[in-house]
Amino acid sequence: MIGRVLLLIALTASMVAGFTPSESRAFVTRQSSLKMGADSEVSFGNLDGKDVRVGIIRTRWNDEHVTNLVKGARDALKECNVKEENIFETEVPGSFELPLAARFLALSGTVDAIICAGVLIKGDTMHFEYICDTVTSGIMSVGLQTSVPCVLGVLTCLNEDQVVARSTGDNNHGSDWGKTAVEMALLRSEALGAKKGMSKMGFGSAEPVKESEVKKDRVGFF
Repeated sequence: MIGRVLLLIALTASMVAGFTPSESRAFVTRQSSLKMGADSEVSFGNLDGKDVRVGIIRTRWNDEHVTNLVKGARDALKECNVKEENIFETEVPGSFELPLAARFLALSGTVDAIICAGVLIKGDTMHFEYICDTVTSGIMSVGLQTSVPCVLGVLTCLNEDQVVARSTGDNNHGSDWGKTAVEMALLRSEALGAKKGMSKMGFGSAEPVKESEVKKDRVGFF
């Protein structure tokens, strides 16, 4: 009887030890979580953006990191044959302002795609969660409402190490954002038809609608 009890205790102890993570295993988990998602998992074919015009709206918040991301995006645009004069760049204070600025630029009718670039790093309060959710939803809404592709180029990281891993070197996510902008601009052109004429780039430079061309007998989009 005593032998059976001792055997049962030994088996229980071994099972508990098997489900208890060791310090080295926990360390590996923490390390892998920092690296997870840093490497690009998206492949792009040959993209010819010689006629594509891209707007970049960047934040001044976390300026150094955002600058690195924008450089990655610009390098990718040039790699896709996007002309320097066809890249329009402006800035806003923070990520919360990105959706509205993107809507202004989309409605100007002067760009084929927009990259919204920013960096959010989690702090001690819920501010991070609220801003991440609002900005993500807002940028997506602009694209759906205006039919101008808006690339979500906002890093949402838990610490600065994660930001550095995703904004520098070969893992600069800005590169993917630039190529995504070109690909989506080309897709939009195929779906909606290429524009015959292009106006000057930037805000407020689209041709105004003449009063004689406005139909006053109906309200809405019809």
